[in-house]
Amino acid sequence: MDNAQSIAADKARIRALNDQLRQTFVGGQVALTRGVQALSAADRSTLFKLLQSFSDFSADNDPEEEHDFGALRLNGETYFFKIDYYDLSLEYASADPSDPARTARVLTLLRADEY
Repeated sequence: MDNAQSIAADKARIRALNDQLRQTFVGGQVALTRGVQALSAADRSTLFKLLQSFSDFSADNDPEEEHDFGALRLNGETYFFKIDYYDLSLEYASADPSDPARTARVLTLLRADEY
């Protein structure tokens, strides 16, 4: 496998791991900001469903093709999700986000004005 193929394979693995976390909340941690925590249980549930079904990835919001960021709309408000890759101690960036044995994924869900 040449370098370009290796990079493409790593990106595909990162994308699959990110999709798994976003769609199932399995494979990492999910953090909710105060703005999301302040929502009613019904609105939070609706926001989670929007997050889990999100598929509007484009060059504008996903230039690295990792499915690690997106914007959601609920009740006239914009919310963002962002997935970050840390080492297992959650102290530094992961050396290899394509390797779940070396990476702690954290999905943060926040109101746009909290960004």
